[in-house]
Amino acid sequence: MTVLEHTPTNPAEASTLRALEAEAIEIIREVVAEFDRPALLFSGGKDSAVLLHVALKALAPAPLPITLLHVDTGHNLPEVIAFRDEVVARHGLRLHVAAVEDWIADGRLTERPDGTRNPLQTVPLVDTIAEQKFDALLGGARRDEDRARAKERIFSVRNALGGWDPRNQRPELWNVYNGRHAPGENTRVFPLSNWTELDIWRYIEAENVALPPIYFAHDREVFERDGMWLTSGPWFGPRPDEKVVTKSVRYRTVGDGSCTGAVESSARTTAEIIAEVAASHLTERGATRADDRLSEAAMEDRKREGYF
Repeated sequence: MTVLEHTPTNPAEASTLRALEAEAIEIIREVVAEFDRPALLFSGGKDSAVLLHVALKALAPAPLPITLLHVDTGHNLPEVIAFRDEVVARHGLRLHVAAVEDWIADGRLTERPDGTRNPLQTVPLVDTIAEQKFDALLGGARRDEDRARAKERIFSVRNALGGWDPRNQRPELWNVYNGRHAPGENTRVFPLSNWTELDIWRYIEAENVALPPIYFAHDREVFERDGMWLTSGPWFGPRPDEKVVTKSVRYRTVGDGSCTGAVESSARTTAEIIAEVAASHLTERGATRADDRLSEAAMEDRKREGYF
């Protein structure tokens, strides 16, 4: 049984977190045992921060034998990039950055008219997997985020182009994970699949996991678009009819600044965020990610093409 650093006072919550952590540790150890060149997708967001924390715990005291990979859109908020680099330096980790800007510069990608780069991450991801010969990628995706992620297996085999076939997935009976793959294929692995956003925050509190400051309420200049509060940056906005105002906000998820919105909030501590999330009826992606609002199948369409 794993031991949480700060056991929650609620026994049921503590038991749930121990079980989730134990499952994630088992999955991570299975990846290290089965694969030759695993990588861990690390954006500096809360889910990847929790995943990295569990991975370090799973393999301690040995150094982490996994490369961190970040597909950087170039439109990330500076606080998140600073946090990413600080974590890498603190733990002495290997980080490989696939910058979307490089693919745009050499013509492999074209800037979108709407300025968002989130959909442009797929090609750099698939190219980098092939170039670096990564055979497994650990990601922090959870089933409660989106219906496409809800139907994906913990070990998700992708073809040579990174494509995912939701109708042709391997069974995972009795938590038996099959990592076998043909040359050119790779496996996406999601150790946090069975966690919820609330579980993530309770674990962050119990384990004192460090996060970028934008997850906590702070005063920020924002403008409203499509019901979301966006930050000005090197993307399109604000438009002439979009007024910039100062509000107390926080981010529930991080990503491309052109499509990731903040929510109005006064929650400045982890305990206050837990109370706020517990009362929410929308997942963080449903509430703050414009790219997931394009269609009901937006996430599944991108995953079929090789997205996370």
